[in-house]
Amino acid sequence: MTDTPEYSDEVSLLDLLQVIVEHLRLLILAPIAVFTLTLGVGFLQTPGYSASVRFLPPQQQQSSAASMLASLGSLGGLAGGALGGIKNPTDQYVAFLKSNTLRDQLIARFDLVKRYEAPLKADVREALSGRVRIVSSKDGLVTVEVDDTSPAMAADIANAHVEELQKLLGRLAVTEAQQKRVFFEKQLHQTQERLVQAEVALKATGINSNVLKTSPQLAVESVAKMKAAVTAQEIKTASMRGYLSESAPDFKQAMNELSILRQQLARLDQDETRMNTTPTATDYVSKFREFKYQETLFELFTKQYELAKLDESREGAVIQVLDPAQAPEKPSAPHKLKWSLLAALITVLLLLVGCFIRQAFRQSQSGTDQAKWQAIRQTFRRAFGLR
Repeated sequence: MTDTPEYSDEVSLLDLLQVIVEHLRLLILAPIAVFTLTLGVGFLQTPGYSASVRFLPPQQQQSSAASMLASLGSLGGLAGGALGGIKNPTDQYVAFLKSNTLRDQLIARFDLVKRYEAPLKADVREALSGRVRIVSSKDGLVTVEVDDTSPAMAADIANAHVEELQKLLGRLAVTEAQQKRVFFEKQLHQTQERLVQAEVALKATGINSNVLKTSPQLAVESVAKMKAAVTAQEIKTASMRGYLSESAPDFKQAMNELSILRQQLARLDQDETRMNTTPTATDYVSKFREFKYQETLFELFTKQYELAKLDESREGAVIQVLDPAQAPEKPSAPHKLKWSLLAALITVLLLLVGCFIRQAFRQSQSGTDQAKWQAIRQTFRRAFGLR
């Protein structure tokens, strides 16, 4: 029997080391050249600067809100029951900072259309979004970081985010106290209009209380106040239906109070009807009663509106800036050394792969390896139906 030589496909560490030593000059000089070139390109680029501002968003005070609801009395259910607390207010303020409304204000304020050289406002928004990073931390602070080629501009745009957010909050009812203030402000305006109309209608009768044989002011005023109390209680019970069942003790108590108030109002209406039987008196009393009713509501809403404003100022949609943005002294980009080292490392890896592939190709020129390559090519062609 004749011995046939055995070929091993294993590659030893010495073979790898030999390949590296053979190409050692290339593996050293080429990365150095790439490192130098990348570093030079980094010096030619315009440096970028980053400025950041950190602030504390407005904080809602639950104890103040509870005190407000207690002071509202019969009207507290309408403003308090329909309003819910914000689960994560910090994320809400981050969304405000990223809104198109706020970005448009920044674009107009700093004339970013020319600065970013973008033809469309949507492109300017996208460019601004790419230069701004907004992060909310677990401690409740919000950080706005802005990149720009000018250190002063980067700081100005970062600080302007806080200023524009404060203006936006002034136009929106965000906190619970703000929503109450808006609610009572709307009710106050509507009641004021109805009060003016009632006063005009009363004057249009052409008579006053001195013309009447009896003086119905006291009875009418009592009816008006009782009617206002009934209206307030009806509003409260209607709002309680949204978050309480009819079997709830609080809802049953509110309905009992409403029933008692309605009974008292009915008795006052009967007394007033018996007291005023003439058409003139009846017309005057109805106008006077409507006037006193609207006047009572106006006084009630005025008081609650002032309380809501006081609560809003105490709760406050005030942004507290912890670290205002300042013009950075050192550029933050480009990271010349980091990118140059990374480019040199990638060059070394690519050269090593190329050297090993070249060495493998050289070894494939032997007879045995050529047969293997021929078998691989035939298998590949058969797999795709080629001949």
